Amino acid sequence: VESLYPRPGWVELDPEVLWSQFVGVIKEAVQAAGLHMRQIAALGISTQRGTFITWHKRTGKPFHNFISWQDLRSAELVNSWNKSFLLKVVHVIFTVLHLLTGNDRYLAPRFLTFSTQQTSMKLSWVFKNIHEAEEAAKKNNCCFGTVDTWLLYRLTKGSVYATDYSNASATGVFEPFTKCWNPTLCNLLSIPMSIYPPVKDTSFSFGSADSEIFGVPIPIMAVVADQQSAMFGECCFHPGDVKLTMGTGGFWNVNTGEHLFASQRGLYPLIGWKIGEEVVYLTEGCMSDIGTAIKWAQDINLFTHVDETAKMARSVVDSQGVCFVPGFQISLNDPYLCASFMGLKPSTTRNHLVRAILESVAFRNKQLYDIIVKKVPIPLQTIRADGGVSNNSFVMQMTSDLINKKIEKPANADMSSLGAAFLAGLASGFWNDKEQLKKLRRIEAVFEPQKDSEEYKTAMDTWLQAMKRSLHW
Repeated sequence: VESLYPRPGWVELDPEVLWSQFVGVIKEAVQAAGLHMRQIAALGISTQRGTFITWHKRTGKPFHNFISWQDLRSAELVNSWNKSFLLKVVHVIFTVLHLLTGNDRYLAPRFLTFSTQQTSMKLSWVFKNIHEAEEAAKKNNCCFGTVDTWLLYRLTKGSVYATDYSNASATGVFEPFTKCWNPTLCNLLSIPMSIYPPVKDTSFSFGSADSEIFGVPIPIMAVVADQQSAMFGECCFHPGDVKLTMGTGGFWNVNTGEHLFASQRGLYPLIGWKIGEEVVYLTEGCMSDIGTAIKWAQDINLFTHVDETAKMARSVVDSQGVCFVPGFQISLNDPYLCASFMGLKPSTTRNHLVRAILESVAFRNKQLYDIIVKKVPIPLQTIRADGGVSNNSFVMQMTSDLINKKIEKPANADMSSLGAAFLAGLASGFWNDKEQLKKLRRIEAVFEPQKDSEEYKTAMDTWLQAMKRSLHW
């Protein structure tokens, strides 16, 4: 769905366009497979996280467009809260609680800082600026939903209003320790608790799509957030399994099994999936600007086809000291980080620029991997990559070299849709267990370290210096 930019820093999606494209894609996929709708056993929905909408409970009319996870409209709120005396008081209270109880659920609020990526701050903005939403909430007539909830609501003609644990835990408003929407945070930010949907298992009977939409009623048997879905599609079912998705943004996810680790700087906990009694937790580190930066480079004609970039990067021995700092989208730590090239020279060519962009992806991968190794007390097992940028052999090889680990790349790079299909298939009885799913895995390539990571030290140190100079723009 094409993003809308109604004001500088605002990023929105049209809910009607999203809905019509969603239905259209399903119809096209079924037709392309040579199937009929009545042959579809179940539907699994995987959607991006953090993008949300609010609407009137009685009429179903949205109060605004979808507000994207990339949206910056809450930047002023974020800055004022992060500098506030009240937040310092919160830190002190939870530091004392953690010292007295030793309970890790009090660890995260000790370091609580807000960012523009969080749904909580943008929701607070909605209730401060959209009068209709505020009034409806007072009368218990306001619904909140991430993309999955909206699609579920539309598919069932308003009869099902729900989300799942994976999507809820990614909003930042849901407390993974208690598995409830967070009343303390909502009171702090003046967000009414009445707006939130019930939270269901990830693999669950959510009802059926109305027969008017596809001609027949189709059971909806799974709802899952995209990164958790990719994790499931990669069959990262065991503690220590690691999934690296490189798409529009980049996401490192570690399966931590039954253990939920509190937020640390750069990492945060998620519920991976809940199936019956089984709850699997993940730790995630993310980075903005991977696919976005590569798409931008293509748009300004640095290259014609994405497939060329690995070859272009290898055609030069290094980037000649040129560094690319990603910053088109919001950074978790600095919403004002600017995207930039540094170290340009008269001898700089397009190949050097392309190499610098690809190197920045590998360097950021190395940063996140090092944080994970330091902060997650679980031995890391297999690393599996997916997403469009995992097709780039230069990025994959350089990442393998930098982290000194083997990385597997599956034959199918679009793991989010596969994970949703796996979860729906398990719920509907199409597959019996996860062992059957493991047998369906197909590995296309394995990247093993070929260079010592020390060979990249000078280039990475220069890139880190460039990053520092681009902060707080």
